[in-house]
Amino acid sequence: MATDPAPHQTAPSAADATAAATRPFTEAIAEAEHIIRTAPHVKTEQDLAEGLDYLAGSIKASLHMVAAYQHDHPFFASSTGPYTKLGLDNPDTLYFHAYIRDDAEYVVTGRRGTTADLSFQVLNGDYSPTQSPDSLTAFDDRDLDIAADGTFRLRFGPPRPDAEPGYVPLGPGSAMLIVREVFSDWRNERPGEIRIHRADTLGTAPPPITADRMARRYDVAGRMLLGRLRTFLAFPEWHYLQLPVNTLTEPRPTPGGLATQYSSVGHYDLDDDQAMIITVPAADRADAPYQGFQLGSMWYVSLDYINHQTSLTADQARADEDGMIRYIVSERDPGLANWIERTGHDRGYLQFRWQHLNRALTPADGPQAEIVAFDDLPRRLPFHDGQRVTPAEWAARITDRQTAVAQRMLG
Repeated sequence: MATDPAPHQTAPSAADATAAATRPFTEAIAEAEHIIRTAPHVKTEQDLAEGLDYLAGSIKASLHMVAAYQHDHPFFASSTGPYTKLGLDNPDTLYFHAYIRDDAEYVVTGRRGTTADLSFQVLNGDYSPTQSPDSLTAFDDRDLDIAADGTFRLRFGPPRPDAEPGYVPLGPGSAMLIVREVFSDWRNERPGEIRIHRADTLGTAPPPITADRMARRYDVAGRMLLGRLRTFLAFPEWHYLQLPVNTLTEPRPTPGGLATQYSSVGHYDLDDDQAMIITVPAADRADAPYQGFQLGSMWYVSLDYINHQTSLTADQARADEDGMIRYIVSERDPGLANWIERTGHDRGYLQFRWQHLNRALTPADGPQAEIVAFDDLPRRLPFHDGQRVTPAEWAARITDRQTAVAQRMLG
C-alpha cells in the first residue's frame, strides 16, 4: 500500500537541483570579480569597467570552451575574439582550437583562404599561472598539399612507420590543436574553411548529455574561468614588465614554439602631452608576408581595434619614402595616418609580430622607440607632411576597420 513520504524525504525541486548544478560556477564568478577588483593596476573607473567587461567575455569563453571539450566528437571552437579576449589577442587573427588525445586519429580538412598566414600548432596542455604548455608541433600552410581549388587534408594521430604524406604524428600528451588564420589586408583578404573529426567516430553521435555531466561542466567552467584570469594577469610579469619601460626588444622567436613567427615586445607609460615614435622597416613581403603592431591594456588584451586604430599591419600603415614605418602612439590626435590611439590608457603593452617568415630576423629588422613632446612631432618626424590625413580620411579608415571585422566574423 502506498504511503506519503515523510517531510524530510521530500524530493528536491527543479530550482534546487539547478542551483546545485550551477553553484560552483556562480561562486567562481564571485571570486573572479574579486580578482578583477583587486588587480594591482586598477586605479580608475575605466580600469574597473574594462576589467568587468573582460570578466564578461571570460565567462562566455569559459562556458564555450568547456562545451568544446569533446575528444571523441571534436569541433573547432573560436578560442578568442573581439568579445572573448585573452592573452594579448592579435587583432589580425582568427583563432580556433579543438581538444584532442594522443592515442586517437583526427582528420582536418579545409579550404585555404587568401589570408597572409595559416598555421597549426599542437600543445600538450593549457596555460597556467606558473607555466606555459609545451609546443609539440608547429607548422604553417607551406607544409600542406593544397589542391588547385584551395582544399587540403591533414591527419593527426599516433606515430606510425607507414604514415603517408600529410600525416602529422602526435607526441605524448598532445591535448589541443590550435589553428591561426592571420589577415594583413583586412579589406581584401578572405578567410578559408576548417573542419575536424575523429577518424573512427565520424557518422556516429555522442551519448546524450546527463544532468550529472552538465553539473561537472559548470564546475570545470568555473575552474577554467579562475585559471584563465590568474594566468593572464601573471603572464606579462614573465615577458613584459621586467623590461625597461618605453622600450622594445629586438625581434626574437615568439615564445611557445611558433616556428615561423618572431615578435618584439615592450610596455609603455606616457603622459597625455607625450608621444612615442616607433620606427621599424616595412618588411619585404617575400621575407615576411605579415607584419603587425598593436597596443594592449593592462588586462593583457587588445584595445578596441574595431572602432579605434589601436593596431596596424604593414598593409594598413603608410610607409615613408625611406622605407620605414613610423607609428605614433599618443592620446592626442596628431592628424597622421599611423596614429595608434591610446584610448585613455596611459599604461599598456606594445607588441610587434612577423609571421610566415622566410628568414631569421636581425636587430636591424626591429623597432626603435623614442619619447617626444606631442607638440614636437612636426619637427621630429622626417616625413611629417606626407603622413597627414584629413578628418574625412580618418573616418574612412575607421569605417574600413568596422566593415572588415564584421565581414571577417561571418566568414
